[in-house]
Amino acid sequence: MSGGEDGRGDKTAEGGKLRAYAELLRPPLAPMDIALPGAAALLAAYATSGGLPAAFPFAIATLGAYFAITSSYVYNDCCDVDVDAVGMPGRPLPSSQVTRSAALAYSALLFGIAAAVAFYLNPESLVALIAATLVMVLYSKAAKRTTPFSWALVGLSFGIVPVGVWLAMAPAGTLKDGPGLHAGALLLGAMICITDWGFTNCDASRDVEGDRREGIPTFPVTYGIPRTAKLVAAAWVVGVILSIALGAATGLGPIYFAAALVAGGWMVGQTFDFIRNPTAARGERTFYQGANYRAVLFAALIVDILLRATMAGYPGICS
Repeated sequence: MSGGEDGRGDKTAEGGKLRAYAELLRPPLAPMDIALPGAAALLAAYATSGGLPAAFPFAIATLGAYFAITSSYVYNDCCDVDVDAVGMPGRPLPSSQVTRSAALAYSALLFGIAAAVAFYLNPESLVALIAATLVMVLYSKAAKRTTPFSWALVGLSFGIVPVGVWLAMAPAGTLKDGPGLHAGALLLGAMICITDWGFTNCDASRDVEGDRREGIPTFPVTYGIPRTAKLVAAAWVVGVILSIALGAATGLGPIYFAAALVAGGWMVGQTFDFIRNPTAARGERTFYQGANYRAVLFAALIVDILLRATMAGYPGICS
């Protein structure tokens, strides 16, 4: 009896399809992509009220931002099928595990969920989401293929995301009554924006052969990986400095500062090693190391706030 006849073939195919859709969300980056909005939501409440957010808004703000981030990943893959076919042919789209039309619908679904959450929590957050999405569409659809400085748009888009999450928890008072935009929101957004310049150029370094073949003028293709490595290191040095400024501006404690200093120093060291070893493989490794650094930093931020709030009389995320 064949696999199709007893149903096992269909189940295997269905499982493979589900794995392909999950792969489009970049599972290795999930710890960072969940920790970032979770930390932003907690920090917004803590910095503006000294307490913790209500459980339901906190949960849906975190998940909504995760869907927004992953929606951009899927859309970018839809725009980069030709490049990925050279450098990463096993990915879901170039390997035809998922069609481009299905991936576009998937991206739209993720965005729609994120938009509904943002509108429910605070229209200001929805405005931020739309702005970030439009910038990312401009990058994926046009800028990446026309200028070596398109990475500036990626940083701007991802820098808006934590600001949008912050607005969901603590409105700026423009479209909904709130405490006003805190300096911490701007520092957090700037930190993510600038470190994302490092992320994007590490990613472009690992894709340099495919980009060169397709005539895409990324920074590594145009100026070489050695110069790119220096740009990456500069971005991370500034990002680590901003992470320390963020802690000072929002009243964070020793757990956060220890992580910011130790993990930040480690991350800067990795980027300096990238300068000494400017290869596509080292760029890829630096890319994932940056994701791990962010996950650790924001996990420490979450622990720091929860412990400090508990000591002040809050038992946990408020019901």
